[in-house]
Amino acid sequence: MAIKPKKLQKGDTIAIISPSWGGPSVFPHIYESGIKALENLGLKIKEYPSARKDADYTYNNPEFRAKDINDAFADSEVKAIFTSIGGDDSIRILPYINTEIVKNNPKIFLGYSDTTTINSYFNQLGLVTLNSPSIMAGFSQWDSLGKDFQEHIKKILFENPESYTYEKYDEFCQGYLDWSDKNNVGKTKPMIKNLGWNWLQGNKKIQGELFGGCIEVFEFMKSTDFWPDENFWKGKILFFETSEDKPSPEQVKWVLRNYGVQGIFDKISALLIGRPRDYSDDEKKELDENIIKIVKTEFKNNDLPIITNMDFGHTDPQWILPLGIKAEIDCHKKEFKLIEKIFED
Repeated sequence: MAIKPKKLQKGDTIAIISPSWGGPSVFPHIYESGIKALENLGLKIKEYPSARKDADYTYNNPEFRAKDINDAFADSEVKAIFTSIGGDDSIRILPYINTEIVKNNPKIFLGYSDTTTINSYFNQLGLVTLNSPSIMAGFSQWDSLGKDFQEHIKKILFENPESYTYEKYDEFCQGYLDWSDKNNVGKTKPMIKNLGWNWLQGNKKIQGELFGGCIEVFEFMKSTDFWPDENFWKGKILFFETSEDKPSPEQVKWVLRNYGVQGIFDKISALLIGRPRDYSDDEKKELDENIIKIVKTEFKNNDLPIITNMDFGHTDPQWILPLGIKAEIDCHKKEFKLIEKIFED
């Protein structure tokens, strides 16, 4: 059974940490805009030492970053732990995590991109974690991302519904205006019409527990002690997103081939792919073709449901996806929904 944290309530105290890049020290105005959005949601802020620490110091001291995670889980005042932003080296902090503290003090833990290492590791320990916007990339742009995004965040974090049906956003953006210019606080690049999800394969209704994150970050974890064992994948609804570094469709194909060789496509219930950032229409088409080539043609998974261009990842607005929570995909209705509560009430 999944270890579920308690849902958030107005007045709760949340811990702020920087487990990857020390972005708040470089762009404090962007960070503070995200903090303001959280305060406007009625949350109290408790910054841990890593939150605003110099980026060079955080890079050189992975144990220091891990200590903040251990301390925040152990802190009875803290109800949730929010990451400031992603990065590229949070894999270095995992050996310093006190797993007993984490398991014995379940709390909401959220972030995306490089936070995939922590989210996925904690989920393997049994804890429900959230692939979610971060403070600087998502919450900081709160006012620009629209009512549908705001209502989604509030419903997931504060209402804890019995079930939840995901819907596409009408528009999306591919990143933010130059953060070095303080006039760009909270602003995104121009919005683009969202043409919806691509249902590449599948003709049935399936259920499974959500698991996933940034496909490039998972590459950091392979062949380490923090990679899931072969039995972990059974029945999972696996979701992947690509980062702002924009791996090519060809590179994604090579990575997916590795999952095929591991036998993972034979074990999972479905494969979900987030909308890739900065891809042209031709590149999106090539990506879809490559996914089918690997999953269906090379590894003979002819009926595995595959949906691409979904509303999570490095474009905004994005969903919160809870790792370890049961979801359902109905290929006939073209519907994707959660079918259990994320949190304890």
